[in-house]
Amino acid sequence: MPNSHTLTAATRRLLGATALALVAALAPVAVAGAQETPAAAADAKPAVDPRYVWDLTPIFKDDAAWEAGRQQALAELPGVSGLKGTLGTDAATLRTALDRMSTVGHMVEKVMVYAYFQYSTDTRNPTFQERWSLSQSLAAQGQAAIAWLSPEIQTIGAEKIEAFIKADKGLEKHAFRLHDILRLKAHTLSAETEAALAAYGPVMGAASNTYSALANADIDWPQITLPDGTERKLNQAGYQALRQHADRAVRKQVFDTFWTKFGQYATSMGNTLNAAVQAGAIDAKLRSYPTAVAASLAANDIPESVYRTLVAEANKGLPTLHRYFKLRQKMLGLPDLHYYDIYPSMVSLDKKYTLDESRAITLAATKPLGKAYTDRLAELTSRRTMHVLPAEGKDSGAYHWGTYGVDPYVFLNHQDDYNSMSTYAHEWGHGMHSALAQAAQPYELAGYSLFVAEIASTANEMLLTDYLVSKAKSKEEKLFYLGQSLENLRATFYRQTMFAEFELATHDAVERGEALSGAKMTEIYCGLLKKYHGHDQGVMQIDEKYCAEWAFIPHFYRPFYVYQYATSIAAGTYFAEQVVKGGAKARENYLNVLRAGGSEYPVPLLARAGLDMASGAPYQALIRRMDATIDQMEKLLAP
Repeated sequence: MPNSHTLTAATRRLLGATALALVAALAPVAVAGAQETPAAAADAKPAVDPRYVWDLTPIFKDDAAWEAGRQQALAELPGVSGLKGTLGTDAATLRTALDRMSTVGHMVEKVMVYAYFQYSTDTRNPTFQERWSLSQSLAAQGQAAIAWLSPEIQTIGAEKIEAFIKADKGLEKHAFRLHDILRLKAHTLSAETEAALAAYGPVMGAASNTYSALANADIDWPQITLPDGTERKLNQAGYQALRQHADRAVRKQVFDTFWTKFGQYATSMGNTLNAAVQAGAIDAKLRSYPTAVAASLAANDIPESVYRTLVAEANKGLPTLHRYFKLRQKMLGLPDLHYYDIYPSMVSLDKKYTLDESRAITLAATKPLGKAYTDRLAELTSRRTMHVLPAEGKDSGAYHWGTYGVDPYVFLNHQDDYNSMSTYAHEWGHGMHSALAQAAQPYELAGYSLFVAEIASTANEMLLTDYLVSKAKSKEEKLFYLGQSLENLRATFYRQTMFAEFELATHDAVERGEALSGAKMTEIYCGLLKKYHGHDQGVMQIDEKYCAEWAFIPHFYRPFYVYQYATSIAAGTYFAEQVVKGGAKARENYLNVLRAGGSEYPVPLLARAGLDMASGAPYQALIRRMDATIDQMEKLLAP
């Protein structure tokens, strides 16, 4: 996640707990994306180049087909429920039942993907809102229809399930899921309780939907007047564009205006986020987990030590972050440093990157991954697989999503700048991860875990940076790309870890029985902002009004998600360097991680590839790289 696509422009947009819960329950699939129907796009903006509007017809040919697909999925759910009590009969019965669940799960997934793609391109559109709501309701009903599955598998027992797997080769693709269900036996509730919780899916996801409506549709965003007399609406897209402005007074105006507006909604946003935090804490308690973070990590069998080691190592590495801030102040020629001084480039590079240029440079930068990789990437990006341009009501940020058997889709807000190109490379890292996993794995094993989901995207960013630095024609250009690399490390490693620490603090407060309000969240977040940015050491001044930033972060509605950006950039950095230095063997080692999809738990998968994510080593190595980059820049700046 590079410098200016922090959380709101992050790699994969928040979808809501209901969607992920159903997808995980029916069959693991790759999650990441958004899209819009060609007809809707044409009606709204007939002048837009069709290449910039994705084509959803490979999923459903039109809205009527989507409705028929939804109705078909609904009709299949009673049959899925009717399988209850049959799974222990014999191996063939178990295989037939699980195959049917996979088929229905894929049907539900397609309904959700299509609806969300439409909704995210215009969150104001009531028809799109209704389709997304209907798809979430379908997901909840689907989850309820198979709520008995885990308890029944666990009752059958490991010995009998293992015998079935050995007796029927058709169960091999289901084996990982079956073993996973058995692993979680101690935290699975009765079939009746699981069904009741599943039925509450739409309610549990309401906080996320409320945030999205407020942040993207309902807030009355103010206008500001720039020094040249032009007026700009300061919505999320406007904020992300103008926070990089070369004029410091404009940046201050942007920050003051934008965060004051968000601060006015702190009470409402506090209520919505508190609801999400409370839901996580209650679920953890019901399932006999010691903490909400332990419950969240358990789904992918991630040791809690990975999360807490990341936070500890980032805190140990704060002197390096502060060293970067001091370099930033020096290069910008500022008498002091404020929070609104983070985003402008330390070196000016008057260069635009159109979508076509972003594509060409990304293809060139990823050549170390091999001809087969770049040929497939070129093929995917030549099709109508992207929704490119910013628009009123369009969701902020960028992400990738798709459905098995269909090309991956990428959602962008491309503004022809360096960060847009970096985002392009990032999101197509996700796209290629999905494409490789789908080519190597059956539907049941293609969906990779969230923990590894950001590795391919951050590796692409590292390769992009290395490529641009190697091609730089002047000291200034090299400094620009090195500076962007530093900002990438700040935004993806330190910033995401700060978010992770905020999530720990809010959930710990609830688990201690403390009240959690918008004001309390602002207090917690403010303390972290000041610590990470060296406020007390005089490194950077943090204005109190900017402490409303927590209300801006959509991923907080997916608890304990953002830390994976930080772990992933450590892993992505490692793999990018190995690929460049290690040749074909290192390349295959990395690509095999992507091809593995969800066929193995992420921590042992990475350990087999040479990475121990529970140790401090990956994070310490990343911090050393950051120090080395600062050294290189200081050498270039020396008289």
